[in-house]
Amino acid sequence: MKLLVITSEPITAEHLREAIGFDATDDAEVLVIAPALHKSALRFWLSDADDAISRAQEVQQESVDQLGDAGVTATGDTGESEPLAAIADSLEAFPADRVLLFMHSESEQSYRESVTAAEITERFGLPVIVREIAS
Repeated sequence: MKLLVITSEPITAEHLREAIGFDATDDAEVLVIAPALHKSALRFWLSDADDAISRAQEVQQESVDQLGDAGVTATGDTGESEPLAAIADSLEAFPADRVLLFMHSESEQSYRESVTAAEITERFGLPVIVREIAS
């Protein structure tokens, strides 16, 4: 199974297992994409992307390291600040079977973080699992 993971916080193999089932991670090939999310609309519109990109790089690297330590085959990259654009870009090179989206709760979301499973399924025709993740 090829699993595209979109996350704004580091994830572990336990996060994946809770979302898709324990055995499914054994043969999964995982691509972790951390969108370069901005904390506010002002930072987005002023194109102050350095902090967002730096944080995204940290998130994807920590996630890949933790997954690898648990025996899950994973690679990672950063993505566009808008999750649908990040997914579209990723699917061009990584034909995923499923999308797993980890998001903050609605009250903690960064600018443009919000996206629904229905939007992803409608646009890309893939099954989607959405989980909240704490910062």
